[in-house]
Amino acid sequence: MATATSPSTFDTHILALPLYEDHHRELAQHLVTWCDEHRDLLVGAGQPEAAGLRILRTLGDAGWLAFLDGRPDDYRALCLVREALAYVGDLADYTFSIQALAATPIRRFGTADQVRRYLPGLAEGTLCGAFAVSEETAGSDVASIGLEARETEEGWVLNGGKAWIANAGIADVYTVIARTGPGPGAFGLTAFLVPAVTPGLHVEPVPMIAPRALGHLVFADCALPREALLGRRGGGFPIAMEVLDRFRMTVGAAALGFARRATDAALARARERPMLGGKLFDLPTVRATFADIEVKLDAAALLVARSAWEIDQGSPRYARHSSVAKLYATEAAQQIVDSAVQIFGAAGLVRDSLMERLYRQIRSLRIYEGSSEVQQAIIAAAIDPDRTHREAS
Repeated sequence: MATATSPSTFDTHILALPLYEDHHRELAQHLVTWCDEHRDLLVGAGQPEAAGLRILRTLGDAGWLAFLDGRPDDYRALCLVREALAYVGDLADYTFSIQALAATPIRRFGTADQVRRYLPGLAEGTLCGAFAVSEETAGSDVASIGLEARETEEGWVLNGGKAWIANAGIADVYTVIARTGPGPGAFGLTAFLVPAVTPGLHVEPVPMIAPRALGHLVFADCALPREALLGRRGGGFPIAMEVLDRFRMTVGAAALGFARRATDAALARARERPMLGGKLFDLPTVRATFADIEVKLDAAALLVARSAWEIDQGSPRYARHSSVAKLYATEAAQQIVDSAVQIFGAAGLVRDSLMERLYRQIRSLRIYEGSSEVQQAIIAAAIDPDRTHREAS
């Protein structure tokens, strides 16, 4: 299996490729050491809301969120952080990723006042953010958003709802995409910054199979001042799509972290468990399973690295590569975790065991920030229309 530090958090052979730079390799070593030292806290024992806030403050104190307040984008670094945190625990990765997701629209589109008001606290982990796009009838189809934002003399009034919002109930500020234009479609959407204490905003918690702070938002005559507008009126759709395009590759990185953790646990189990006069790993079918896993891990790691490299190089096609990485890595991780549960046998089905937790935690990655089916549509739409013509000529 892959050579790495403690034990397979990263594949050092892939880190050695020109897709990464020396500071990324140093970051990976630092991440492994830091995660090992803080493993008990990062696992997130207790209620997910309180545990998430503790983890957020720990990440802020350690400087892992400092890039949110002014540092240049480095998506290879962002992917490495998500992979390392996911290897340790679902809630650690979840907390880090949602904070970064929520801060990015402010970083890229916020006014000077909005940046000063929110980014320092988000970078320190003293403020918790959320990104509210999905609705019960508008998930991956962002253009179908129905939450209404009506303009008034004082600002705006929001009425409607959002669904499946990460950090709902613990966030201090929500980036909300709402409809300000007439009729359906992408051009009538606008982004707003909504403090959690705003009258008219209500949170309905939703219990998930992998416990975490998540819920629905209800807006009932929720009044906002004019300065709550993020970006320009009618600019909500490109804000939402740019943020999602940028973060899809990082979902692939998190999936890789989950998959490596499952692989390491399953490999240790297979090498230790007696079976038919030898060890479980000696069975040809089990060895074939690990061979398939290794291929999937390598492919996922390379696709994530390539997509992050593309965006860091300023490639205009980074969105396509981000979808490719997210699609393959999340689907492969689901298969790897399932194979690991199979290797554990009945022990992998014990409630709250490592395998059972990974089995629950990995499932959502194929859905959020664009389901696998949506990624397939994006990838197909991005195929060069002249490609077939060139091959045929």
